[in-house]
Amino acid sequence: MKAWQFTGTNNPLTLNEVAEPSAGPGQVVVSVKAAGVCHSDVTAIDDAGWMPLFPELPRTMGHENAGVITEVGAGMEHWKVGDRVGLSPVMKDGDALGYGKWDGGFGPQLLATDDNLVKLPDEVSFELGAMATDAGLTAYHAIMAVGGAKPGMKVGVIGLGGLGYIGARVAALSGAEVYGAEVNPETQKLAGEIGLAGVAESITAFRDKNLDLIVDYAGFGTTTSAALETLAEFGTLVQVGMGRLEATINTYPLIINQLSIKGSKSGTKEDLENLMPS
Repeated sequence: MKAWQFTGTNNPLTLNEVAEPSAGPGQVVVSVKAAGVCHSDVTAIDDAGWMPLFPELPRTMGHENAGVITEVGAGMEHWKVGDRVGLSPVMKDGDALGYGKWDGGFGPQLLATDDNLVKLPDEVSFELGAMATDAGLTAYHAIMAVGGAKPGMKVGVIGLGGLGYIGARVAALSGAEVYGAEVNPETQKLAGEIGLAGVAESITAFRDKNLDLIVDYAGFGTTTSAALETLAEFGTLVQVGMGRLEATINTYPLIINQLSIKGSKSGTKEDLENLMPS
């Protein structure tokens, strides 16, 4: 079979002939039906700083995948051929599909283990299933697992793009009172669709709402600072966005209001299971 493989920084992906995978003990083969292209894939191609994640080259990229199981190895009899699955990207050993020693979904088939496999409900398309494995997973993990959004909590979401839209919607569905910050007027029109209690260009517009949690999915420095200026006493900022990797903050509210700052990236298989409709 042929797969699109990473061969090194500044090289385009190469369509190479590769061996078809065969399921060993604790493994299944998944026929890939949808694979997303993540911004980190593009960054890895452009930035030599990502090379330590590729100890063996070439490597088939693609960590946002959904498909159908076509072969089941020994010890994996709880899965069966024909099962629809989404694939959580991170393995328990810290490797991820498309990096390290694991090939990803930019080819017809890949190997997966119980670290990855999550049942994909029939009502969820493969395309949405693939999106859920990274964009959905990252958004959910930040606002629910790290941020602890819950019914009745007042939550702010900065940036209503791909991640922020999902995060805000998940929090609203959980019963939280959610306020959004978004500079794009067209995106602001999605407030009702998401279930927001309010939307504005800056999260500081909601200083009077006593927000317990703010998740910054934008990360442009000024957004991080604005979150700290807005949080209620003992509030928490979860930083996800990497629009800029520096921020100048006023430490006065951080200290006086005894705020917490947490970072969040990706998520777990359990997060992906919780994200899927039951």
